Amino acid sequence: MAMGGAFPFQWPADPGLDAAAALPPLPTAVPDAGVASYYAGAAGMHAAQVELPDLAAALAAMRREEEEAAGIRLVHLLMSCAGAVEAGDHAGASAHLTDAHAALAAVSPASGIGRVAVHFTAALSRRLFPPTPSPPPPLAAADADHGFLYHHFYEAGPYLKFAHFTANQAILEAVQGCRHVHIIDFNLMQGLQWPALIQALALRPGGPPFLRLTGIGPPSPPGRDDLRDVGVRLADLARSVRVHFSFRGVAANRLDEVRPWMLQVSQGEAIAVNSVLQLHRLVGDPPAADGRAPIDAVLDCVASLRPRVFTVVEQEADHNKPGFLDRFTEALFYYSAVFDSLDAASGGAGDAAAEAYLEREICDIVCGEGAERRERHEPLRRWRERLGRAGLGGVPLGANALRQARMLVGLFSGEGHCVEEAEGCLTLGWHGRPLFSASAWRAEEGNQSDSNAAGSSGSEESNISCSC
Repeated sequence: MAMGGAFPFQWPADPGLDAAAALPPLPTAVPDAGVASYYAGAAGMHAAQVELPDLAAALAAMRREEEEAAGIRLVHLLMSCAGAVEAGDHAGASAHLTDAHAALAAVSPASGIGRVAVHFTAALSRRLFPPTPSPPPPLAAADADHGFLYHHFYEAGPYLKFAHFTANQAILEAVQGCRHVHIIDFNLMQGLQWPALIQALALRPGGPPFLRLTGIGPPSPPGRDDLRDVGVRLADLARSVRVHFSFRGVAANRLDEVRPWMLQVSQGEAIAVNSVLQLHRLVGDPPAADGRAPIDAVLDCVASLRPRVFTVVEQEADHNKPGFLDRFTEALFYYSAVFDSLDAASGGAGDAAAEAYLEREICDIVCGEGAERRERHEPLRRWRERLGRAGLGGVPLGANALRQARMLVGLFSGEGHCVEEAEGCLTLGWHGRPLFSASAWRAEEGNQSDSNAAGSSGSEESNISCSC
């Protein structure tokens, strides 16, 4: 162990002994050549065994310190730029942005702050100097690209796995013993959440129930039916494990376009509604013609279905603040933690497509204003208030869900990720900072359902059934 200085050591003195008189004089004879040669060799061996300072390690530590200092300076420059943007000081913001670009060169792009700073610097550049307007990509290409990035984000870290597992566990407990189960998924995507649930239902004591899945997603381009393709794959899986299964796709550009009667809920079904990273997109939309905000319309729709459980997973962040600097600062530190956790989950290898998925969110938060901004993440406490106003009460996620979620996260990620329970909800965090929250809800007593009202749907539909 390295010591900061010399360690003084003396033999205990005998006060009654005259050291000069008692000790014999030192020899003055010069040793012969053989003795001198021996001691010279011994001194060389001793010097070789002494641990000399590791120059490479010292230089590496110095570089780390320099990088940390450069990273702190870069963060201050980015925040100064955001403050100038909020103040309407375009010239000042441009100057800070120029300094930030220069500071990026001193920060390793392999570090967490280096990677996240690149995305925030690019987003600020886009906000200050918008690119020449160009026609948006075809809807099919945009959806296909989003699905590709979503899949990589799913594989790269524990976030979506935690979301799907926790929601599935709550659904399994809510429909225990029910013979007819109807799940309504607010964002089907590739259907990654449902194979695990289908297999769990196949092993249920007493046999699996009849399972209906209604998947909501964007309309497909001409000549394709993406919702139906997902339904076919899930039906094949259900058939292989002998689960009676029926799938129906409902195409809609926005969740608030979906009405309860479009979901064709039947009497006697145990209903579960699932929303993973979707509700925050409705928070900033302007009220509809009837004066209701889109998020309130969707939550009223959920409450009217009287589900046994409504599972909600959202980012545990506050990116819906009115002030740009506050929003920017919150997002910068939030995504720094996400990028660090991604790096740990991948063993330092990283995943460019998963980072591109997050880059889209960052760009939306930094560049979008008004109705253009979709990523309006809010913390769990605010969702509690909003869901409560809609007549939905919390369903505690039990100790079993907590224990299994911790096991799952431990399998799919490195140290630093943690799952905690808070007032019946679970959060997935990184070194104590919550990043995603999972909660379960159900309609309070007294809410009346109008989910079986008749009507004809103007939305596109895909229906698939399998019987085993």
